[in-house]
Amino acid sequence: MAELATIARPYAEALFQSSSSDLNGTMQWLDALAGVAGNPQLLQFAGNPKVQNRQVFDVVSDVARVQLPTAGQNFLRLIIDNGRLAAVPEVARQFREMKNAQSGSSDAVVYSAFPIAAQQLGAVAQALEMRFGRKLNVTVQEDPSLIGGVRVVVGDEVLDTSVKARLEQMKVALTA
Repeated sequence: MAELATIARPYAEALFQSSSSDLNGTMQWLDALAGVAGNPQLLQFAGNPKVQNRQVFDVVSDVARVQLPTAGQNFLRLIIDNGRLAAVPEVARQFREMKNAQSGSSDAVVYSAFPIAAQQLGAVAQALEMRFGRKLNVTVQEDPSLIGGVRVVVGDEVLDTSVKARLEQMKVALTA
C-alpha cells in the first residue's frame, strides 16, 4: 500500500533520528504499538468522532502493555492527533529497515514444523548467516503444515528445505 508507506516515512525517519541513541529500546515499544494499532476494532474505536484523542491514547497504551518512555508517549500522541494510527505498523516496518541498514543486518523468519531449542537455533542462525552472507536477526514461527524441515525468509529471499516443499517438487516432477 504505497499511500500508507508514504504517510509512514516521515514518522519513521523522525523517530529514527530522534532515537539514534537507543534504537533497540525504541524498536521494542514501537513493535508493541504496531501490534495494537493493527487491530481493526481499535482503529474503528479511534475513528469514532465521539471518542476523544485522550481516550484513544489511554486504550492504546493500556493494551500495548509496555511502559512507554516520554518519546514513545509523544510519538503516540502525535500519531493519534494527526489521525494516523493505522500507519503505525508501517512506521515500525520502515523503522526496522532503517535500523537494519545501519547495523548491516537483516531480519530472518524461520518457519519450522516443530519448536526449535535455543542451542539448535544458535546453530541454525550461524549457518544461515554464512549462507546469506550477513548478520541476521532470527525469529522462529511454528508452521505444522511444513511437516518437517524449515523454511527461511530473509527479505525477498526464501530458502525452503521443508518436507512440504520437497513433496511439491516430487509432485511437479511426476506430473510433468
